[in-house]
Amino acid sequence: MTTQVAPVAGLSGAEVAERIAAGQVNTLPPRSGRTTWDIIRANVFTRINFLLMVLFVIVLSTGSLGNALFGFLIIINSGIGAFQELRAKRTLDNLAVVGEGKPLVRRDGVAAELPRDQVVLDDIIEIGPGDQIIVDGIMVEASYLEVDESLLTGESDALLKQPGDEVMSGSFVVAGVGAYRATRVGLDSYAAKLAVEASKFSLVKSELQTAINQILRLVTWLLVPVGIATVLVQWTQNPGAPWQEIVLRMSGALVPMVPEGLVLLTSLAFAVGVIRLGQLNVLVQELPAIEGLARVDVVCADKTGTLTENGLQFSHLEPSDGADAAQVEQVLAQLAAADPRPNASMQALTRALPAEDEAWSVTAMAPFTSAKKWSGMSFAGHGNWVIGAPDVLADATTEIARRAEEVGLGGRRVLLLGESDLAVDDPAAPGTVTPRALAVLEQKVRPEAAGTLAYFAEQDVAVKVISGDNAKSVGAVTGSLGVAATEVVDARDLPTDPEQFADRVESAGVFGRVTPQQKRQMVAALQSRGHNVAMTGDGVNDVLAIKDSDLGVAMGSGAAATRSVAQIVLLNDDFATLPHVVAEGRRVIGNIERVANFFLTKTMYSIVLALLVAVARLPFPFVPMHISFIGWYTIGIPAAILALAPNGERARPGFLKRVLSFSMPVGLIIGLTAFISYVVSRQSVVDEQTATQASTAALIAVMIAGGWAMIAIARPYQWWKIGMIVTMIVLAVLTVFWLPGWYAQMLPVWPWLATADPQLDPSNVSMNLTAVWFGLGAAVLVEAMWWISGRVTGLHRRVFGSLAD
Repeated sequence: MTTQVAPVAGLSGAEVAERIAAGQVNTLPPRSGRTTWDIIRANVFTRINFLLMVLFVIVLSTGSLGNALFGFLIIINSGIGAFQELRAKRTLDNLAVVGEGKPLVRRDGVAAELPRDQVVLDDIIEIGPGDQIIVDGIMVEASYLEVDESLLTGESDALLKQPGDEVMSGSFVVAGVGAYRATRVGLDSYAAKLAVEASKFSLVKSELQTAINQILRLVTWLLVPVGIATVLVQWTQNPGAPWQEIVLRMSGALVPMVPEGLVLLTSLAFAVGVIRLGQLNVLVQELPAIEGLARVDVVCADKTGTLTENGLQFSHLEPSDGADAAQVEQVLAQLAAADPRPNASMQALTRALPAEDEAWSVTAMAPFTSAKKWSGMSFAGHGNWVIGAPDVLADATTEIARRAEEVGLGGRRVLLLGESDLAVDDPAAPGTVTPRALAVLEQKVRPEAAGTLAYFAEQDVAVKVISGDNAKSVGAVTGSLGVAATEVVDARDLPTDPEQFADRVESAGVFGRVTPQQKRQMVAALQSRGHNVAMTGDGVNDVLAIKDSDLGVAMGSGAAATRSVAQIVLLNDDFATLPHVVAEGRRVIGNIERVANFFLTKTMYSIVLALLVAVARLPFPFVPMHISFIGWYTIGIPAAILALAPNGERARPGFLKRVLSFSMPVGLIIGLTAFISYVVSRQSVVDEQTATQASTAALIAVMIAGGWAMIAIARPYQWWKIGMIVTMIVLAVLTVFWLPGWYAQMLPVWPWLATADPQLDPSNVSMNLTAVWFGLGAAVLVEAMWWISGRVTGLHRRVFGSLAD
């Protein structure tokens, strides 16, 4: 119902200035949820940086600058991580300003759109269908206003609001118009909490981040006993050795245990993903959405505004038998002109049939809702008129209903105009409807929609087209786009039993006459069958389904309420962007899994080698510079390249299991290989030179075994990956066999090089050959483990499937 009250003029300019001076402004938290200082602090003051800094200071105390090279990882980790996150924050904040809905604020009697943070206490805010309540308030005007508060209370039915009723931010308008006075703004409003929770730049609720945290906790617990044992053994096994040598060997054991690149490259991959999507005019409102992108296997797409463009064009009228065409046009013109917030259909009628006569007096109004599928007005002296879905307002057996279905088969939208025997606000409305005409509207299919749907089909992502329109009309549109729907379902015929409902939703591909509540049920049904569901839409009828889906995607021109609950917003309304969005999510998550394999393999073999050396009470074979060489060529550089490379594999649950099933056994193999090679070579050690040769031989064995792990992880091969592998092999060979000779030649010329002694001697051919054989044997075992872990986790199906593609 409507309440007639004098319009409230709103605040004056002076009153607005007073409230701004008093700080009564709708100040909101940063859109990205983290300040610049938060990002810098999170990247600098980390556990990993602390461990590396302690070891860096200890190594520097020996005067060996070359062995302190790993300390630059602190600067690199912090600098790159902070820089990319700040870029991502800036991208996120800038796009949020573009994509954020602006409330219609009335001041001095004039309504104008304003940014949300310019709303002040006691402002009058006008609202209509699709608008979000942005601050808490009290209604001052209401005309058949219905507000959905389900996101706050769980109540599924929209509530009728009257002047004096309270409205809460986070709810949204489904029908009618009105205005409310802001009573709580800024941090006092629920909107501030909603902004923090919905738009936070963090990795919360992420399977990936949870798994990485578990890995880091495990590594931390292992580091403590292994580190203590290493320190004790290195200090006690050779009391006559210089303390500098003992410190370097001890640090050489501890440094590689720290998975320094894992956190860096994980945050880097996410941040770069945000930036790349931003360049495509895609706003990522929740960072875990990138992970969700990689896991999607079902896309539920609303037809209107997603597969078709928002705008509709009036085609023609088909009056029923006995109806006066002139009267029909006049009624349609009056209905469109009197609608305070016309939807796309009424806007098309307004453009085609402008009201030329004096406006009729409206005695009752029924706004359109997606649930009932019709709207109407009662006019003084001109009767009660309704307009909406023909299959809702007319008996299916009538000639006009059959004609509407026939026209709808061409993919056009058909509305039935009818005269009712009841006032439209009567509880029994629409009552008995006498059909007067069919209004036919053209809806333009998005030119990019067919290619987008074809991409999803190729990627084995199921597409469910869900619409409130007539089922056969929806089927005609999707058929023109190449969607091979096995069944076009009228949602009114769906079973009520949850299991049967889920079966039908899973098997069919196109649904018409779907209510907002059914959209929500469909998402839940698909999720109950183990699917990761993305829901795309633009209207207020999509809000609940988008909120419940694993990944909500809204169009930038859609309703403000829809954009506010979506994790992804396509600011340019380009449905063709969605494949790029999904591909970016897959790239990020798939590459993080590769990166995790690199660094956990390194941590594992470092722990194994340190434990075995401690048990055998031997000097540790490597100094920190050796660890840097191994890290650069077999882990760090390849991981950094692969972290940002293309990757089309769909992410699946079980990240931790897959990573550990490969990295732990491979790490054990490499650690054992390094230890056995070192022990065999030490049998020939008689002086300091042969000890260096034994360390060099162990380094060669680790380079070969670790290099093969890199080769396995890099699959499937492409020309640039092969180039990367060859480059790493060449650099490793030059480092081991050329660098020591170059160092010996240049030391007399540049005496300062004494602080950067590589401590390598590849002149012992016998030791080197032995190490090569051990390394090759380990490579065979690594390859076997890759195949075994692949059978367990399905890795090879993904790898060779992508090769075939």
